[in-house]
Amino acid sequence: MEDRLRLRKYVLVWLLIVLHSCYFASCGNATVDPKNSRVWGPGVEMPDRATLPARYFFIEPRDADNQKINESQKYDIHIIGQSRFGSCRYRLNQIDRHDGSSIVRYRLAESCSDVTIHVRHNEAHLTGSPFAIPGTLYSEQCYCPQGSVEEWLETVGCPAGDPQIDMDLIPFRAINFSSLRTRMIQQYDKPGSISHCNYVILRNQVHRRCYGQHTGFSKFMDTILLSLARKFTLPDMEMFVNLGDWPLVKKGGPSRTTGPYPIFSWCGSDDTFDIVMPTYDITESTLENMGRVMLDMLSVQRRGLPWADKHAKAFWRGRDARRERLELVALSRRYPELLNASLTNFFFFRDEESEFGPRVAHISMHEFFDYRYQVNVDGTVAAYRLPYLLAGSSVVLKQDSFYYEHFYRKLVPMRHYIPFEADLSNLVQQIEWARENDEKAREIRDNANAFINANLLPLDIYCYHALLFKEYAKYIVSPIQVLPGMEKIEQPEETYHCPCERTTLPRDEL
Repeated sequence: MEDRLRLRKYVLVWLLIVLHSCYFASCGNATVDPKNSRVWGPGVEMPDRATLPARYFFIEPRDADNQKINESQKYDIHIIGQSRFGSCRYRLNQIDRHDGSSIVRYRLAESCSDVTIHVRHNEAHLTGSPFAIPGTLYSEQCYCPQGSVEEWLETVGCPAGDPQIDMDLIPFRAINFSSLRTRMIQQYDKPGSISHCNYVILRNQVHRRCYGQHTGFSKFMDTILLSLARKFTLPDMEMFVNLGDWPLVKKGGPSRTTGPYPIFSWCGSDDTFDIVMPTYDITESTLENMGRVMLDMLSVQRRGLPWADKHAKAFWRGRDARRERLELVALSRRYPELLNASLTNFFFFRDEESEFGPRVAHISMHEFFDYRYQVNVDGTVAAYRLPYLLAGSSVVLKQDSFYYEHFYRKLVPMRHYIPFEADLSNLVQQIEWARENDEKAREIRDNANAFINANLLPLDIYCYHALLFKEYAKYIVSPIQVLPGMEKIEQPEETYHCPCERTTLPRDEL
């Protein structure tokens, strides 16, 4: 009996010691130091200048020794301001990333003034909070162009140049649409296979005429041009935009004598001259951030499984857009311990569904990251999912390809992704390398995440479009005029119901 009492006392004392230690040391979790923790990003540093559909900023918790804290945190965030309806109305959410930091984004219902942004942790303001914002925070729907494109680029801190833009514009130093336009329209007058639009931007108004049977994708170009025009005065320019996946302007052939045609496309290739823009997919996710689009370059960074809990194999899902995708499924069956790959739809190779099927259900891309390694294989052209894979919590294995998006030129193999041959011949070897070099694989994943946050977040997509159009417009030598048959693309009516402090052009001059 005495031994039992003595044991009970010993256990109670031990528990008291543990509880006492946990109280002061947070049971192994470091305590957030508000003064050392960082809050930064366009949503707190320049929300009055960088008018975005959803503004955003970052929080990095640090302890008293200024060491980064990797555990998830919750923050109390409030935006206080005045609108024409009273208190500022907004939607806000916190995205918990896999490294301890968080992204906070907010979407304004209308323009607000006298704004302060309060960021607290355990009732204590983090460094810089409350952030007092001078001037007015305009809703993204406000038509309030603030100066020229050059002024806007400088004001929001966009890069001064980009290697892809420089490369794309080399062949186009004197663009004369007076002599090119008719030939371009005739060259690509193939309604069953090619759709394109001729745009004219004049005095910050957007006009276009489209050619081809399938011109619905013009909505993406319309929307980004109108959104840019609400922020600054676009340069007067004329342009042709390819609405299909494949780039159009082949090297060699007629281009040797006539010169290449200046056509904008969402995808480029080593054997074409097309001027590359951010894809319609990443552009839409930028414009619809916190809107109807559920996946974007911010939300895809939401916390997933810890690395140690992920399946130690590669993952892929997609449709049968290319023969290599069928071969990927075949590899998965030969090496199931290394690769999980299945097709979600058959269109191009329907007669081979019995061999490479059955089809599997679509899943959310967030579930992709239950696996440590993500395989990126071309579709009809470049696989437009690559930005999302690079932003996630897994490491990317990317197929060598002569197709590219606007940012590929800045990616470095074995720094931002693990490359494999176009014919998949060394894919298994590269997966095995990743498994055997776990620390290096995680470093590549972290480098990819940093690349995304430096190059492909919403403000970066606006910057690229603005810089591209600014540089391109310099080389047009023909007069800019609205052409017969062109349709004016109107701004939504509500865009004018805003308290603009100044605009580049009064509405009655537009």
